[in-house]
Amino acid sequence: MRFALLILLALGAAVGCQPARQESRPPEGKLRVLATTGMVADIVREVGGEQVEVTQLMGAGVDPHLYKTSRDDVQRILDADVVFYSGLMLEGKMSDTLVQVARKKPVVAVTEQIDPASLLEPAQMQGHYDPHVWMDVAAWAKCVDVVAETLAAERPQHTGEFASAADEYRQQLAALDDYAKRAIASIPEQRRVLVTSHDAFNYFGRAYGLEVEGVQGISTESEAGLQRINALVDMLAKRDVAAVFVESSVSGKSIEALIDGAAANGHTVRIGGELYSDAMGPADTYEGTYIGMIDHNVTLVTRGLGGDAPERGMSDRLNAVGNSP
Repeated sequence: MRFALLILLALGAAVGCQPARQESRPPEGKLRVLATTGMVADIVREVGGEQVEVTQLMGAGVDPHLYKTSRDDVQRILDADVVFYSGLMLEGKMSDTLVQVARKKPVVAVTEQIDPASLLEPAQMQGHYDPHVWMDVAAWAKCVDVVAETLAAERPQHTGEFASAADEYRQQLAALDDYAKRAIASIPEQRRVLVTSHDAFNYFGRAYGLEVEGVQGISTESEAGLQRINALVDMLAKRDVAAVFVESSVSGKSIEALIDGAAANGHTVRIGGELYSDAMGPADTYEGTYIGMIDHNVTLVTRGLGGDAPERGMSDRLNAVGNSP
C-alpha cells in the first residue's frame, strides 16, 4: 500500500509539471504510443504502421488483472503522446494511474465503442463486465475503429493511411474468425467442452460454440475449491473429454488438481497444451501477435478435443501444437 501511494504521489507531481499538450504536432516524427497489453499493442502496430512508435507495458506471461505500475512504468506513460488500454476493468490496479494521466493526454479504452448489450456480465463479477473480449475475434475487431480514429485525430495528415490499414486488418480478422468457427465446429459435439484454469474464455465459447468451464473464476485472484474440482471431474467423465488446458499467464496448479482428481476416479485426462489467455506469446514470434495467439488457441483446442485442424494452424505458421486424442 505504501509503495502504491508513493507511485500515485509521484505521478500527480509529474503530471502537474508537464506542459499542456500541444493541439498540433509537426508532421515529422512518429507518434509515441503506450499500450498496456499485447493485444492492444498489436492493433496499434497494425493500424499505425510506420507512423507510430509503440511501447508495450505488459509482455508475454504477464497477468493484467494483477499488474501494478512501477515508477519506470509511470515515466513511460508520461513520455507517451497517446495511451491505449483494454478497459472493462482488465487493468483494474492501474485505474488511478490512467485517470491521472488522462488529464493531460488521450487515454483511450479500445473497448469503449463495443455495444454493452453484447458484453457478458457474469454474476461473480458483481456488476462488472467480463473484460476478455479479445477471445471473440468479431467483437475485438470493433476495437480497430477506436484505434484508427484516435490516431487520425492525433495525426490527421495520415487519416487515409490509418483507415486503409484498419480495413486490411479487419479483413485478416474476419478470416481468422471464419477459421475459428470452422475448426471448432469439427469437434464432436459431446466433447465441445473447454476446461481451463480461469474463466478467460467465455467470449471464446459463446462465439465458437464451446461450453467453457474455468476451475477458478473470472479473476485470477479467486481460489478453486474442492467441490468445484469434483464437479468438473464428474463432467469430464460423463462427456468423455480427454483434455484440459493450462494458460500462459495463470498458475496451472488448479488444472493439476483436476487431473489428479480424475485419475482417482478412474478417468484419464491429459493436459492438452498451454493456451494464451490474458497475454500473447513471446515477442517476435507469430504467437506473439493477436492473430497468432488466437490461431494457436483455436488449433490447440480443436486438435486436443478431437476436431480437425492443421497442425501448424490456418496459415501454416504455428509451431506444432499437439495431436487429437
